[in-house]
Amino acid sequence: MCGIVGYIGTRPASDILMEGLQKLEYRGYDSAGVATVLEGELHCVRAKGKLQNLAEKIEGQENPARLGIGHTRWATHGKPEEHNAHPHTDTYRRIAVVQNGIIENYRELRATLKEKGHEFRSDTDTEVIPHLIAEHLKHLTAAGAIEADPFFEAVRLSVKQLEGAFALAVINADYPDDLIVVRQQAPLIIGLGQGEFFCASDTPAIVPHTRAVLPLENGELARLTPTGVEVYTFEGDRLKKRPFSLNWNPIMVEKQGFKHFMLKEIYEQPGVVRTGLETYLDTAWTSDRATKPVHLGLPDNVLDDLEQVQIVACGTSWHASLVGQYLIEQLAGIPTRVQYASEFRYSPSPLTRHTLTIGVTQSGETADTLAALEMEQARRAEAADSALMPRMLGITNRPESSLSRLVPHIIDTHAGIEIGVAATKTFTAQVMAFYFLALDLAYRRQTLTPEAIEQLIEDLRLLPAQIESVLESQERYIEELAHNFSDTQDFIYLGRGINFPIALEGALKLKEISYIHAEGYPAGEMKHGPIALLDAKVPVVAIAMPGNVYEKVLSNAQEAKARDAQLIGVVPMNDEEAEFTFDSLLPVPVVDELLSPVLTVIPLQLLAYHIAARRGLDVDQPRNLAKSVTVE
Repeated sequence: MCGIVGYIGTRPASDILMEGLQKLEYRGYDSAGVATVLEGELHCVRAKGKLQNLAEKIEGQENPARLGIGHTRWATHGKPEEHNAHPHTDTYRRIAVVQNGIIENYRELRATLKEKGHEFRSDTDTEVIPHLIAEHLKHLTAAGAIEADPFFEAVRLSVKQLEGAFALAVINADYPDDLIVVRQQAPLIIGLGQGEFFCASDTPAIVPHTRAVLPLENGELARLTPTGVEVYTFEGDRLKKRPFSLNWNPIMVEKQGFKHFMLKEIYEQPGVVRTGLETYLDTAWTSDRATKPVHLGLPDNVLDDLEQVQIVACGTSWHASLVGQYLIEQLAGIPTRVQYASEFRYSPSPLTRHTLTIGVTQSGETADTLAALEMEQARRAEAADSALMPRMLGITNRPESSLSRLVPHIIDTHAGIEIGVAATKTFTAQVMAFYFLALDLAYRRQTLTPEAIEQLIEDLRLLPAQIESVLESQERYIEELAHNFSDTQDFIYLGRGINFPIALEGALKLKEISYIHAEGYPAGEMKHGPIALLDAKVPVVAIAMPGNVYEKVLSNAQEAKARDAQLIGVVPMNDEEAEFTFDSLLPVPVVDELLSPVLTVIPLQLLAYHIAARRGLDVDQPRNLAKSVTVE
């Protein structure tokens, strides 16, 4: 979950590396460092903590080096201290390596290298890599190897010994024209410029300089020089690869006047929903038209004759998938199961016939989700029964990601890059993708009447304006309400039916960025144990929207009120019964219960944001978290 950036070209590398790390800091911010090669020497600067600490160390240093690598870290092996910060070097400080990932066999490698006289200075798994490369390079040069580039060959031999998931960038003071990059189960892309080349864990670091990118696949490494890029397999076979152009604007990763990226991304949600509606729905569709109302671009053999849907996801994407489960089952009548990808990898469900497997990940790089999909694809491909053959679909806002190269079909949520670690607009975009998919399935299976589909489309079209009304009417009040919870230790969130996942998501947002313990429960389960937690110091947030469970949620809220809990209600506007029940109201427009999650999540996002901001915390970069979880 670390951020890697590298540069080789004609400009000073240090400035480009620091700019790239700033764009990647959402991937990790426990420590940071850069290494450059200048006049035959390796220069390495590292700092504990946020990137600003590294910037202060580098400030004022003249460094015209044209080759360098940088890293911002989310700690796995070794505490977040300067001696564990990347880049890591070999004993003689000639080779420097940055890594995103985990080397699973580092202990064995470290023991062997120590026996050969290598000196280690950190507690990390990464440090074995420069030592291993140095050992191979020593043997290659001693044997008079005829390779055109012994350094590249030493890297290739080294990575074949590594076990785990990793992406690497490597430089060597003795080879000032080489930047070697490696990918194995962790994202890495190459950017192609005019006489200069870049590498990075994610596209925001590259977009300011070039839109032409070349993603590396698993088991590939590349040699970047001032004159070009060569890509090889781990076996040493040369590959021919074609770059593609990113359709990105650098302003997408700027705050645009907002105090935090998270707040900006909360306010981007009406636009994200509008884009999804315009992309996938025939908003002029009526019940008497013969054309399809939904256009996802999926072939019939993926969606026809389905008997089951299984969804794998993590974190916020798992919550969005729970909403999706409700929609697919209630609208299309297809049994649906949502599983944590990290659990599915090791205890997959028995194979079922005519099953669609959906992987949901905002980044398209979530290691557990990708591994779960890869495993499912492989075991279904081996099945003798044609009804068990894989039908695979991904939902993401990053169509250029590893997910799109793993599964044959993608629903692009069109949410754009999300910088805030706590997901907001990508959650809403994923939920919208499930509305579109459920509608398409319902139309195909005729589980909804044309008139019902027409009404649902009409109601969906109103959502962007309704989200805007919540933002406009609620933010200032929620900011004031947040003052009451500066010292709160625990929160309870309650929901039922389609809004139970929103209770989970609201609790997750609060604990992610405010560090307040929060739990989401089905409202009807409170009396089966969790009610013992309640007293005057534990606020309860209940989502009570008109529909099948409205009266039930109000009744559950009354049970909490009887235990002196402060009640906050996400409720329909101008509802007298809600006004009587709750101490504080977060009203949203009255909508069909089926559509309510898109609105009820908005005040919960704002509540988490303002409580965290009120507590003076780093909203965009909460402790111990990173945006893309690319390690297991």
